[in-house]
Amino acid sequence: MRASQLLIPTLREVPADAEVVSHRLLVRAGFIRKAAAGVYNLLPLALRVVKKIEAIVREEMDRQGGQELVMPIIQPAELWQESGRWDVYGPELFRLQDRHGRDFCLGPTHEEIITDLVRNEVKSYRQLPLLLYQIQNKYRDERRPRFGLLRGREFIMKDLYSFDRDQAGLDISYQKMFFAYSRVFERCGLRFRPVEADSGAIGGKDTHEFIVFAEAGESTIVFCNHCDFAANVERAFSPPERFGVDEEPAPLREVATPGRRTVAEVTAFLGVDAKRLIKTLLFETEQGVVAALVRGDRDVNEIKLQKELGVLRCELADSATVEKVSGAGPGFAGPVGLAGVKIAADLEIMQMTNAVTGANKDDAHLVNVNPGRDFQPDLVADLRLVKAGDACPGCAHPLSATQGIEVGQIFKLGDKYSKVLGATYLDESGQARPVIMGCYGIGITRTMAAAVEQNHDENGIIWPFSIAPFHVVVVPVSDRDEKQMEMAQKTYASLLAAGIEVVLDDRPERPGVKFKDADLIGYPLRITVGKQAVRSGELEVKKRAGGETTFVPAEKIVSYVREIIEGALAG
Repeated sequence: MRASQLLIPTLREVPADAEVVSHRLLVRAGFIRKAAAGVYNLLPLALRVVKKIEAIVREEMDRQGGQELVMPIIQPAELWQESGRWDVYGPELFRLQDRHGRDFCLGPTHEEIITDLVRNEVKSYRQLPLLLYQIQNKYRDERRPRFGLLRGREFIMKDLYSFDRDQAGLDISYQKMFFAYSRVFERCGLRFRPVEADSGAIGGKDTHEFIVFAEAGESTIVFCNHCDFAANVERAFSPPERFGVDEEPAPLREVATPGRRTVAEVTAFLGVDAKRLIKTLLFETEQGVVAALVRGDRDVNEIKLQKELGVLRCELADSATVEKVSGAGPGFAGPVGLAGVKIAADLEIMQMTNAVTGANKDDAHLVNVNPGRDFQPDLVADLRLVKAGDACPGCAHPLSATQGIEVGQIFKLGDKYSKVLGATYLDESGQARPVIMGCYGIGITRTMAAAVEQNHDENGIIWPFSIAPFHVVVVPVSDRDEKQMEMAQKTYASLLAAGIEVVLDDRPERPGVKFKDADLIGYPLRITVGKQAVRSGELEVKKRAGGETTFVPAEKIVSYVREIIEGALAG
């Protein structure tokens, strides 16, 4: 392609609403343009990247026996009501009605549709296993769409669904997808790690997220440098730490703590370690108010709490609710004598001796609080948020933490959907059994943005060869110099004839503009044709990654470029 004919509206200024690198660079480099909050136009360069990611995904899905299909974006409410998710999914579900008043939604995911398809078409064990997938736009009404393509209302996703006879078959399908996903992200040139995760609204038992390491990531993962443990903090577990268990229980007593509400204020005032505090946080749920207890130096993992309680809604209570339930303002609530609420305690709480808690009275705390003696929780479970420095559950070494972008997730659904929707098959003895399912998603547009987050510098994007929109740009220094233009066009034509993805920057722009745009867009290779090339017959080839420059005879340019590209794609 010739740059003069391409729609690449590059910008010099940074977009005002761009918070992360990928958003800034994809807008500035002419890849995307905003249509509405969380909704973007994909311009020609972006679409070329998307198509390459899709091609990699298709190859790896097909390699594992996947069959591609296309399901409707508009889904009837009846299926979602049948599965029980019409109300559970919440306000993120785009809902609409047709002219007859029938309810529909725009598909954020397709478990209901695919299960309905399979229950109508699959009757016998001989038709299983099945791996069915699609690549399609998805819709989620994010409360706060942000970060460009990383959190949008409309995005492109690959979703595959596995259907097996039993758990053993599901395990095989799951491992196939685990391997395929690793291959996909390796081929896309990403540094990533699979981590244990929470299943969220999708449901199911086992699940792994594929996390691309990036500062802009909204996912926090903890991992061990001494073993293979890695998990999203929503799911991560660390063995409970014992503190003060060798002490003899002392008499319970109340102490004045005027104006001391926070952990830091209370510990400083009383001269105690934060590990000695029992932090009491009140949460509102559809089943009533719940008090969650964690050690003073810990935070409540709201995902874990919600799962343990089995509730759909779990939100931190406001100050009015805290005062109504505890009789005191925020910072002074405690489990001793707390009536009318369910008390959920983290595992570490039950190993504490002579702890400090709020007294359910303003400006007062209790000391020498002993769980079991002074209060009895209704629920004891792992409720804390794991952080860097906590012990690895596998080898006890301290965990590390980092930010990352979730680009894919795989789930073992079991019979969660097939049972409720009646998707069964007849086994060898003619017995009806529920199909055992798994689901597996890759964010295509999110993968493109994640690649930019990992591969950039101060000048622009540095695309991996495998997903670059074009591999080479040929830049004549002066469009007014006939010899330079002739050499540039000849080079462009020879590369094009060899099947190499190349752009000729034939725009009547200053060389500085062309070079800046080449770096901003991120072409992996830049071939410069200037006066020296015309005199010597050697072309300057510069690698975008690392900036290495080589001078190559014009007659060898095709073989040289092809060798670089083939080597990069093979690696």
